[in-house]
Amino acid sequence: MLKILHLAPQNYAGVPYDFFKMHLSSGDQSRLITFHKNQLDFPEDVCLNFPLLNFSLAKLWRRNKVAIRENEIIMQAPEFKPKNLLEKYYFDLNDQFKKKKVFDAVRKYNLDEYQIIHYDAGLDFFRDASLAKKWKREGKKIVCCYYGSDLRIRGVIKELDNISDLNITSEYDHLGLKKDLQYLFYPYNPSELPKKKNNDDREITIVHSPTNRKFKGTDLIISVIDRVKKERKINFILLENMARGKLLEIKSSCDISIDQVGGTMGGTGYGKAGLETLAMGIPTITNMRQDYAEWLPENPFVVANNADELYTKLNALIDDKNYRDSLGITGINWVKKYHGYESVNEKLKELYKLKNII
Repeated sequence: MLKILHLAPQNYAGVPYDFFKMHLSSGDQSRLITFHKNQLDFPEDVCLNFPLLNFSLAKLWRRNKVAIRENEIIMQAPEFKPKNLLEKYYFDLNDQFKKKKVFDAVRKYNLDEYQIIHYDAGLDFFRDASLAKKWKREGKKIVCCYYGSDLRIRGVIKELDNISDLNITSEYDHLGLKKDLQYLFYPYNPSELPKKKNNDDREITIVHSPTNRKFKGTDLIISVIDRVKKERKINFILLENMARGKLLEIKSSCDISIDQVGGTMGGTGYGKAGLETLAMGIPTITNMRQDYAEWLPENPFVVANNADELYTKLNALIDDKNYRDSLGITGINWVKKYHGYESVNEKLKELYKLKNII
């Protein structure tokens, strides 16, 4: 039995929690320690509930980081460095603020006993990776897992990257940003999903549920929906800032889902929202670079990379129920095959062996 610890800034889209549940389901021992509470009601194992700065200046600071990266052509993951003395002072002060609570948690939950430490989003409790360095000296194995904008915008934390035994990602575009990354489908158990409701009499319903409008291309999507509405009777639902149970219940009554098209800094492909709708048997549209679309095994998505393609693909789905039903079955089977706990756990163990972690 392996002892696997996950540390994550937040339970992003429930993905770190699914890794935690996957380990338990395979008979291994695991814990997930999150630093900040997820605001969308995803489940937690242990949350330290550190405050997340949400006042106006902090939000402006984060938006500025995104804006700077938007104007760059990112060919390689940046290395995180404080931009100025004020930012360095903030991170140093924040580390001091967290120290007692972190080490209380280490003792309370016996975190020193774990053999493999996953740093989800590539981030230690502390920016200097001091606890990771301690655990590395004690012979523990270090795994960094990157999910999205953590690598594109913030970049790697050099102190942690230098001691990592394995670096994994579930984002295809990351493979070109950091050469030592290994791709791993993230685990997902569709048992949480409500049963899809049949649509016999009502208008075709299209859903889009962005966590970040800019990343998901929401403005472009709405403009295309407005164009389609002039020609066909459809219902469009935009879901934002909603309790997770209610969101999934609404999605289960929809006929077509749009994950992302034409967004910025969100990469291409699909996220948790797209995976959920696939698993419910809902045809799902997203954008993908051609190499990604060809690389993704048995690609179940309807690919649209711009407004015209989205318009054409939407109309094809709206007009053909048999096409929608066929894609729905394909999506359900694909999620089980590639994102199921058993298949992902098997691949992760192969990577552990490849890097002499087990």
